[in-house]
Formats: sequence, C-alpha cells, structure tokens
Amino acid sequence: MDNDGLPDDGLPAPDEGLLVTHFLTVRDVARARRFYSEVIGGQVVLAENPCIVRLANSWIIMNPGGGPTPDKPDVTLVPPDDPHTVSAFINLRVANIETCYAQWSAKGAEFLTPPIDRRAELRCYLRDPYGHLIEVGQATGMLKGIYARTDDSSG
Repeated sequence: MDNDGLPDDGLPAPDEGLLVTHFLTVRDVARARRFYSEVIGGQVVLAENPCIVRLANSWIIMNPGGGPTPDKPDVTLVPPDDPHTVSAFINLRVANIETCYAQWSAKGAEFLTPPIDRRAELRCYLRDPYGHLIEVGQATGMLKGIYARTDDSSG
C-alpha cells in the first residue's frame, strides 16, 4: 500500500469502501490516453483494455464503444456525437485556474472560453479529443460565502 491507502500499482481497487471513477467511451484509446496524461497531467496506470489514467484523486477509465454484454444486455456504448448536447461531464477543481489554463493551452487543449468569474468560482470548459466536456473551476467567492446567482444573469 502507498500512503493514500491504495495499492502500490495505482489501480482503483480499494481494500474497503469505494472509490469513484469516470468511464469514457472513446474512438481511439491511444489518442485519449495521450490527452489525459500529457495535456491534463494524469498518470497512466493501465495503457489498454481498459485504459486507466489516475487523475489527482480519481481515475478516468477509457475503452472503445461496443454493443451489449451479458452484464448490460440492452446497452450500447458510443462516444458523444453532438458536441452541443451533454448529459454528463467531468468537473476538475484546481488551485490556480489561470496557471492551469495557460499550461494546458500550451499543450494543445482548446478551451471554449478563457476562465470566467462566476462569483462563487472562476470557471471555463474544454473538450477532450472525443467531445467529452470538462469543466475546470477554482473556488473563489464560495470560500467566503458568496455563491453563484440562481437567475440567468451574467454572474
């Protein structure tokens, strides 16, 4: 065991309790693996079948899509087709969003906008190579009891 209670091999396999991982269906595992390790800075734990990248205190698990299996008999996995429709996304919390934005942009990440002040946080979004949406946020106002507006105004 290492000092965070996980096996030394870094696999998301707790001795007790549970861990949260996020599964992404991708078209090209090698391309996705490079993005999450080289651009975002994760550690490749397993290269293929499935690809597992440890990202801070969580894991991204990636495999190509496919048809039903015995444990999910009516489910087909496909990568996102429409970048304008999203039902789930990865939320990454960072200590310094400006540094993160600059470093990841220099490595090829394409953000939808620069970080925007949302009162409670500074926030921006990017997509991985397959269109999965990733929110990057830095808590600011919420640390002082200032939260996001609930209406559609700009804050």
